[in-house]
Amino acid sequence: MSPPRAAVALLLVLALVGCVPGGGASDVPRRLALDSGTEGTHTTLNLFAYAVPKVAYDELVPAFGRTSGGRGIAIQQSFGASGDQSRKVAAGAAADIVNFSVEPDITRLVEAGLVDPEWRAGAHDGVPYGSVVTIVVRAGNPKNIRDWDDLLRPGIEVVTPNPFSSGAAKWNLLAPYAAKSDGGRDPAAGLAYVRELVHNHVKLQPKSGREATEAFLQGTGDVLLSYENEALFIERKGEPVEHVIPDVTFRIDNPAAVLAGSPNRDAAQQFLDFVNSADGQRILAETGFRPADPAIAREFATEFGSPDKLWSIDDLGGWPTVDANLFKAGSGSIAQIYEGAAR
Repeated sequence: MSPPRAAVALLLVLALVGCVPGGGASDVPRRLALDSGTEGTHTTLNLFAYAVPKVAYDELVPAFGRTSGGRGIAIQQSFGASGDQSRKVAAGAAADIVNFSVEPDITRLVEAGLVDPEWRAGAHDGVPYGSVVTIVVRAGNPKNIRDWDDLLRPGIEVVTPNPFSSGAAKWNLLAPYAAKSDGGRDPAAGLAYVRELVHNHVKLQPKSGREATEAFLQGTGDVLLSYENEALFIERKGEPVEHVIPDVTFRIDNPAAVLAGSPNRDAAQQFLDFVNSADGQRILAETGFRPADPAIAREFATEFGSPDKLWSIDDLGGWPTVDANLFKAGSGSIAQIYEGAAR
């Protein structure tokens, strides 16, 4: 005798549930239930972001769900290397909001007609938070790493991601490049440093900043180049590491935008507005990110390091210039260094 239809349906549901992969970074957005519950949810937003800010979104999404504007809105999240995430959305992945490591990954979507060219017209010029490039070392700093020159000492092995997939890698290389080139005034000196670093000291190039962190925590290398927020995150988890902010380093700006053709554009903008609000900015600060709101930044000033000199992307001519001159595959100066190291 055949089993009842209800029983068959239940077995099919259980089988499908059992096939869903576990957590972690994924090509497929994962649903994060809101603290207020998802009963009555009428809108689901897809967020595509680079790997590192997951710790912030784990707090931002539930907090948004507890606001009047967030009720009834669920947010599915996909995390991965910034460049890879941008290319997925450009290729057709359904996204409502994007948050990438570097501006060129937003520009790719502008050129594809997916993001409004005026995306920077909103709050904080489209950059709700940022960080600075920092040096992460083993607990106790056994190799006595203090500044950029120390990375070039014989035998020092450095972990930093690959700039062809990771936005973090670009920031990590721009920091010593700017320090050694005096903000781009002496490009040859900056490139000489990067060449020595990449050819003789970078032994592993993971795809994303988070993968680089995991490799370092598993014992690879003497030094990890990373975001300050990532260093704070792993320190707070109790990992046996500490971080050093060089006297001269680089300001990181992490942009976010709503997709122009999103069927849920108003809801997506509500979430981005929450991220830029005082409450959202405090959550970002509490999870290790430097908030864009000057008042909130002053409130948390003692939580972050204070380098003597902080270069910015504008000091080097802006992202269009930097990406074309330094990172464009085949012709960019730093891209050529990486391509030469791979031969």
